[in-house]
Amino acid sequence: MKLHLKGGRVVDPATRTDCVQDVYIADGNIVALDMSPADFTAERTVDATGMLIAPGLVDLSARRVTAATEGAAALAGGVTRVVCPPDTDPVLDEPDLVEMLQLRARATHSAQLHPLGALTVGLAGRELTEMAQLTRAGCIGLSQANAAMADHRTLLRALQYAGTFGLTVWLRAQDASLAAGGVAASGAVASRLGLAGIPVVAETIALHTILELVRVTGTRVHLCRLSSAAGLALVRAAKAEGLPVTCDVAAHHLHLTDMDIGYFDAQYRLDPPLRTQRDREAVRDAARDGTIDAICSDHTPLAADARLVPFAEATPGATGLELLLSLVLKWAEAARVPLVDALARVTHGPGQRLTAVAPGAGRLSVGQPADVCVFAPSTHWTVSAPHLRSAGHNTPFLGYELPGQVRLTLVGGRVAYEALAV
Repeated sequence: MKLHLKGGRVVDPATRTDCVQDVYIADGNIVALDMSPADFTAERTVDATGMLIAPGLVDLSARRVTAATEGAAALAGGVTRVVCPPDTDPVLDEPDLVEMLQLRARATHSAQLHPLGALTVGLAGRELTEMAQLTRAGCIGLSQANAAMADHRTLLRALQYAGTFGLTVWLRAQDASLAAGGVAASGAVASRLGLAGIPVVAETIALHTILELVRVTGTRVHLCRLSSAAGLALVRAAKAEGLPVTCDVAAHHLHLTDMDIGYFDAQYRLDPPLRTQRDREAVRDAARDGTIDAICSDHTPLAADARLVPFAEATPGATGLELLLSLVLKWAEAARVPLVDALARVTHGPGQRLTAVAPGAGRLSVGQPADVCVFAPSTHWTVSAPHLRSAGHNTPFLGYELPGQVRLTLVGGRVAYEALAV
């Protein structure tokens, strides 16, 4: 289809573009910006006046995205590419399983799926997988998801093996022994509620170990879901040193603190846990200054009964694909972050983690696939269970009024989601 997006405000963080111009799409690609090609006759024209036209969002952590409900949730949130952790059922530790997952994803006709392969067999942390074979099957990197490694020697071997093939390893910085049994951030709130705590040092000690191994091996590492001021300070120093590390945070850590747990509200049971206001401000500052490369949803949809239990027994996680854009816009508004910089954390920044397989991910470039999100930045909506397309309604933001309503999502030039006739 030849599509003409007319009169919208185009914001492309990759090129620092922020202006009103038209977008022309044909054969699944962007063929022109601003001026129409001489031989272009649109089959459909979308009046995007008052709308913002941005690259499709790239989410670096979303689970169950091969389910029809979660695919629909991604598209409704303007997400056109998602990275899937390897802790699926079964675990993505064999090439055949990776290929099967991709076939299921294509069958849903939703966002483009980029799986991570398991770093160790069964994510047990002991025996290394055939990393090169997993990569050939379509994995963009290797990860332990939230599972621990058996010991530092195994992690060193894993980084050496991955480095041999130029692969990126995605790691959660959390010391398993220090975090064991914890359900909330260590501190006054956890003590008052009688909840077992996870100290900040569980993150920083793991980070020290990972960064030392990066110095030894030179292997690229992406650090997933950081949560503390101290941890982000270590990453900022590592980047200044020139170490090949990048990192992300979950969108809810931009807004919430451990005080929001209230009286054991299980909707706030997250991993990593919500930390202090000082930590939240550090996350916001690091997202603003670029220490944080990407903001992800950490989408983990759960059944309703997963929240109908005491806080300490609740499964951690929150649905987030449909909230990612709005939470980033809310942060940008509160922290007075320029829109082009805020959107960079959910488009160009995470898209750079996919350059080996999708060089145009997270950007609006002539000749690249037309993955596009058109949204009304000033339109607010209220988060409610009936509104969410995800099968999981587990989110601490139920009842919140958030800015930004997605009107149109294009995946490879195909209209994959449309809220209203625009």
